[in-house]
Amino acid sequence: MSGFAAGGRTHDVQVLTAVSAAGWDAQLVKTLEIAPGRIAVVRRCVDVAELLATVGAGIGQAVLLGEDMRHLDRETVSSLRRSRVGVIGVRPPGDTGVDARLSRLGVRHVVPVDIGPKELAETILQAVAEAGATTSPQQGDGRAKGTDTDATVRPDGVAREAEADADALAFVESSGQRGRLIAVWGPCGSPGRTTLAVNIAMESALLGLPTMLADADTYGASIAQVLGLLDEAPGLAGAARLANDGALDAISLARHARWVAPALHVLTGIPRAVRWPELRPAALETVYDEMRSVAATTVVDCGFCVEEDEALRFDTAAPQRNGATLATLQAADVVVVVGAGDPVGLARLVRGLSDLGEAVPEAVLTVVVNRVRGSVAGPDPTSQIGDALQRYAGIRNPVYVPDDPDALDAALAGGLSLAEAAPASGARQSIQALSRTLLGFEALAPRRGLFRLRR
Repeated sequence: MSGFAAGGRTHDVQVLTAVSAAGWDAQLVKTLEIAPGRIAVVRRCVDVAELLATVGAGIGQAVLLGEDMRHLDRETVSSLRRSRVGVIGVRPPGDTGVDARLSRLGVRHVVPVDIGPKELAETILQAVAEAGATTSPQQGDGRAKGTDTDATVRPDGVAREAEADADALAFVESSGQRGRLIAVWGPCGSPGRTTLAVNIAMESALLGLPTMLADADTYGASIAQVLGLLDEAPGLAGAARLANDGALDAISLARHARWVAPALHVLTGIPRAVRWPELRPAALETVYDEMRSVAATTVVDCGFCVEEDEALRFDTAAPQRNGATLATLQAADVVVVVGAGDPVGLARLVRGLSDLGEAVPEAVLTVVVNRVRGSVAGPDPTSQIGDALQRYAGIRNPVYVPDDPDALDAALAGGLSLAEAAPASGARQSIQALSRTLLGFEALAPRRGLFRLRR
């Protein structure tokens, strides 16, 4: 790290301050003046806007951030971390109550304003080291493009070896592990993303697993309509606002979720696409963490586009239209990729798989071909589609969901899942088998007596 001169002394770590409380700036500067190592404050920022502008100009390796700074939210902390700046929260002496809020905002290091010089220097150096070691979320071992890949990837699910429903549930309750997050994604058009997300979530609830379903589609959110719910409630956007302010917990999350069936809660999406900036990636990461803590299964319906805006990529303060989708895909344990079983849908699926591999190369994928029918794919549609996917995308053994318009129309008209509207339909049987494979419950019988609690 190149040094800089200040007051005739060379310093290796440039520190910014952004605190509102009177006298805190001067106290922190004096503390660092006698601290060991070559550390010094180079700028005192009066607000969050000045802080982000300073960091954007390449000044500062660490920031001492007051917990009372106006407009401080998770997006601010996330922007600082993306700029590889170490963030240290500063609180009043003895007031440890603010530590939890700062932690929810993403601040990993919190110190009292009267901290000793040695301890402050050590904390700053540790935060700087951690910020410098942070890797891009899109880095990883990934999967080689153009290689054969089994389309159905069985992840480490809850209660994989369970032999009975009660044993499986006991495992979930006693393991203490975080719940699984399943993202449902598909290319442009209407391949069946929402239909698949809704029914996977319902099948999880049928197995007795506490399940949450969220609509993160910033182009055309529709889970509320599919389930016959009013979408005026804030839903996912409301939870994201609380997360951005560091105020989201299990209770507030429950207030924004709709209870639609035993073991199933729903966070509806934004009613108008113009409201997409409300679903910021940093806030969604916190929402997903909270959902994982209260639900064994979280299913998220994503938007179709994974393109990054080249003009905004290096502007840490500018939101990305597709940030919600990318954040969801990166957070997911498994991504269910769905394409339509017709020539147009399959062509989009092949290209979409390539785009997805570039955007989130580390993702674990399960490929689903929806609305499979012989009238458009030939007398042996699964064989024809399977050969095409293996040849052009290196995909083997995709999951096939047969076209079942009568069952799907009945479900949509009633605002129901397939398990409620047409439990014996071919589409439902296929999605049920897929859901059990994803969750490790394929040998278990579903619970009986499903009924809708709230509409």
